[in-house]
Amino acid sequence: MPDDEQHALGAEIRRRRRDLGLTIVSLAEQAQISHPFLSQLERGLARPSMMTLARLAEALGTTQVELMIAADTRAGAEGKPGSIRVVRSHDGLQLPRGIARAGSEQGSTRLLVHGRAAFYPQEFIEVHTDFGPYFVHDEDEWLYVVAGSIVADLGDHGQARLTEGDSLYYTGGTPHRWRVVDCASARLIVVKAAGRPETGA
Repeated sequence: MPDDEQHALGAEIRRRRRDLGLTIVSLAEQAQISHPFLSQLERGLARPSMMTLARLAEALGTTQVELMIAADTRAGAEGKPGSIRVVRSHDGLQLPRGIARAGSEQGSTRLLVHGRAAFYPQEFIEVHTDFGPYFVHDEDEWLYVVAGSIVADLGDHGQARLTEGDSLYYTGGTPHRWRVVDCASARLIVVKAAGRPETGA
């Protein structure tokens, strides 16, 4: 992520924290990260993984996508309905999927639209062979496997093995997580429905 986007993301996290009257220490505790690392994030000296961003978003009463939109300095104007926005293959706000293990890749997530939209497509490069924590959000989501294969775990709804060309839809509130199987990495397109616009954001 370019430095300007890193600084924009940090500034947005700091703005929301202050609006809620939270200290760096209290927000760090809620997000289960160290307060020195949060201080680095707010100053644009570090970038969070998607898991860390999810915990920060929850503690701040927002979503990962809302924070990513704020960090996308190339988005420019919010964009009017019907506007055209192109995102090139080398473009789009990108974050690491998780914390890299020694000698291993960490994967990545790239937002495939600039600014606010009716839905938010993301490209995931997934490399983890173990399940991480569940993600849960209010918005419906659709997943398509471009390459590789994964097992998606939907909590009480069971698991589904997905390979190239398969897709999966689940409604908001469904716990979900996935891991790669029988391959080194999987490329996924995940489309999240837009939530209700925030006021003051």
